[in-house]
Amino acid sequence: MHMPRRSTAVILTCGLLASLPALAADEPRYNQVSLRAEVSKEVARDLMVVTLYSEAQNTDPGKLAKQITETMNKAVQQARDVKDVKISQGSRNSYPVYDSKGQKISGWRERAELRLESADFPALSKLTGELLQDLKMGGMDFSIAPATRKASEDELLKEAVNAFKARAQLATEALGGSGYKVVNLNLNSSGYPRPYLRSAPMAMKAMSDEAAPAPDIEAGTSEVTLNADGLIEIQMP
Repeated sequence: MHMPRRSTAVILTCGLLASLPALAADEPRYNQVSLRAEVSKEVARDLMVVTLYSEAQNTDPGKLAKQITETMNKAVQQARDVKDVKISQGSRNSYPVYDSKGQKISGWRERAELRLESADFPALSKLTGELLQDLKMGGMDFSIAPATRKASEDELLKEAVNAFKARAQLATEALGGSGYKVVNLNLNSSGYPRPYLRSAPMAMKAMSDEAAPAPDIEAGTSEVTLNADGLIEIQMP
């Protein structure tokens, strides 16, 4: 009773296996190739960032903290009067100062930072010069504002896609293919430009000299890059 059923199962299995080569022969054959295209453009640095700080030392940590707080509050209030300047307070640290033998605490030292950002270079330059009466210069940076970078990347996106398509076509022709299709495509910005740093001593000297005119600011440019990485399947004839 069981033999006919087993024979039927074997016949059906063989029939399916015999049909697989025929189906595979009808499907197009593809070769997968990974490609990368890169486009870039020079973009003007339009954001000025200044870091200022107050640092002092005292044997009384309470008086020291009060002194630093009053100095920073005065600077913040002064900065708030300038339009289009973004204000943020950076790190604030207090640490002990030891005697010559390094065994006993002889006092305390505290440092607090103030960070200012603006696209209005002259206004921030003038404000910085005024604040240097009470604060010290930590650094001056120039970079591309986030909104400017995004707009630049949006402009490059279409160029990156077109560059990828051109490279895919070249690869297809080189392999003797009849066409291709995109399996996946990733668009990423890379190599964010490092800020342009003007040395603190130079900036401080230029801005703290009351007799000297306000320094001319030349922020320069940075390169914004967009990469198109993807995988294509090339159809062979």
